[in-house]
Amino acid sequence: MKHERVVFDTNVLISALLFATSTPAQALETALTNGQLVATSATMRELTTKLCSTKFDRYVLQHARDALLIRLRGLIELVDVADRIRASRDPNDDKFLEAAVSGRADFVISGDQDLLELNPFRGIQILTPGDYLRREK
Repeated sequence: MKHERVVFDTNVLISALLFATSTPAQALETALTNGQLVATSATMRELTTKLCSTKFDRYVLQHARDALLIRLRGLIELVDVADRIRASRDPNDDKFLEAAVSGRADFVISGDQDLLELNPFRGIQILTPGDYLRREK
């Protein structure tokens, strides 16, 4: 198996972290098994801010989410943004493209249509969690 470099968008990562048997969780496990997660300080900042929101209190206690973030940080290679990218209809999504390009990623895993419609982007596949898992078969 090739050593893959993978960027996950924030919503997919949150689903993966909060719902252990979900398709996003399976995609995250596959990415961890097959290679390296890649992120930037901007993507990690967004993840931390959203995951620490009180709206997730009903799913997982705050201290457990903090522990998930600490564990996840140890599994992610943080890269510096080399190129500013303005390609998505939603400018908030460009940070994932920047992470992918700067981190020499093979995949961006997302459920966001604004990102998915750019597939492929500079040779990087942009896939839903389900499509990422299906390409293994």
